Amino acid sequence: MRVTDAVKAIRPGRRRAAGHAALSTVWSEQEPGRTPDEYPRPQLRRDNWSCLNGLWKYAFTDHADRPAVFDGEILVPFSPECARSGVLRRLEPGRYLWYFRTVFLRGIPSGKRLLLHFGAVDERCAVWWNGNLLGRHRNGYLAFSFDVTDYIREGCNTLWVRVQDGTDSEDCCRGKQTLNPGGMFYTAHSGIWQTVWLEWVPENYIRRMKITPLFDSCEVRIELELARPEPAEILVRGESTAYLHRVGRDDFREVREKKGSCPGSVSVSAQVALPELCPWSPERPFLYDLEIRAGEDSVRSYFAMRKFSVGTDGRGFPRLMLNNRPYFFNGVLDQGYWPESLCTPPSDEAMIFDISGMKELGFNMLRKHIKIEPMRWYYHCDRIGMVVWQDMVNGGEPLNLPFVCYLPTMFPFVTTRVKDGFYRLFGRKDRAARLRWEEDCMAAAAQLENCPCIGMWVLFNEGWGQFDALRITERIRKADPTRPVDHASGWFD
Repeated sequence: MRVTDAVKAIRPGRRRAAGHAALSTVWSEQEPGRTPDEYPRPQLRRDNWSCLNGLWKYAFTDHADRPAVFDGEILVPFSPECARSGVLRRLEPGRYLWYFRTVFLRGIPSGKRLLLHFGAVDERCAVWWNGNLLGRHRNGYLAFSFDVTDYIREGCNTLWVRVQDGTDSEDCCRGKQTLNPGGMFYTAHSGIWQTVWLEWVPENYIRRMKITPLFDSCEVRIELELARPEPAEILVRGESTAYLHRVGRDDFREVREKKGSCPGSVSVSAQVALPELCPWSPERPFLYDLEIRAGEDSVRSYFAMRKFSVGTDGRGFPRLMLNNRPYFFNGVLDQGYWPESLCTPPSDEAMIFDISGMKELGFNMLRKHIKIEPMRWYYHCDRIGMVVWQDMVNGGEPLNLPFVCYLPTMFPFVTTRVKDGFYRLFGRKDRAARLRWEEDCMAAAAQLENCPCIGMWVLFNEGWGQFDALRITERIRKADPTRPVDHASGWFD
């Protein structure tokens, strides 16, 4: 960018108009009280589940004690800051947002466990079931679950959630959220903003599943984790054929120091040869159906055979590759904000419209910008045929924009002379916050690793909260060698 262009864009002396206009999409205008009710995790589907979206009671408090009275009702999973929630109030730093609802259980099946799932709660929360503290969670973009089996009872059960969120007044992961929206930064949101649901599972259920397509050998590697060994069957359905692979109890091994694994788990890795290769691409997004039965547990999923890599073309130039061929990724920067519901898509149809619209305009890639979407969004990219370059969500202290953004824009040579080990310059002087972000980065990759559409990890955006980018690149590359990693989209290389 030329300096003269930058000055013109700033337009010194211009006065910003006061106020704002309320906007909405057709999905909220047509069905203002509707909440997402589709199964929220398409790659690990079970039949026995119930959705907890809908009207909950809420209250804002200045203290950590449960409120004696409620302020009203909130439509979950929409944040209180957005119009769709029916609240339009902001959770201020240092305050608490309380959620409450009852859950009626008509019966408790024998030999089953009940899991409580949250798609995402921004930014940290504590959860109680029938007055018992289930646990706490931190990070406003990652999914988490609790086993509530030991605390349930037939009939009426109570569920409380307490939330805090400092947004950009703290060092938490926040993306483009800010307490002072304007320019390229958006309205902050908080609280429950993705689906909440219950799921009955057997005592010994599939805790984790990892799917790795091995394109060159026409195989797929399936890794399963359970509490104890169980004979398992893996059924793969292709375009015209089906293949059954069996796993015995003796094939399982104890899990040891594996990121994302459950303590006391056993795991098995099965390499399944496919009778036919149907490559996935934006032009032909073919998905294999997958069904896994392990003991009494049965889950349905899908995967795709595709390979993202870096190689050279016929003239020796480095190229991004798809399925071992140079491929031109033509994409847009996808912010994922909605006028009436902020980070929460107003409906499944809205996500489909958005992704399909980009494809109809000729794009084959979306860079998901410093935000993690609900898992159904990635599912629609998988089946519609849209590659995703996935940003990690930035954190750290408030941004020093003149240094991390404006300076390298006007003087690009600066970016090769300033290293991201100068933590104070990048708002990263807090060592505990750096370690927490790094673990959240790895957890995000583990949560999304099975999505066929994701073709690249992007660790840092424009120096925002950047630190030790090359070292972390090697760490994530070791955990997932199947995708290229862009250590920083700019500006500090």
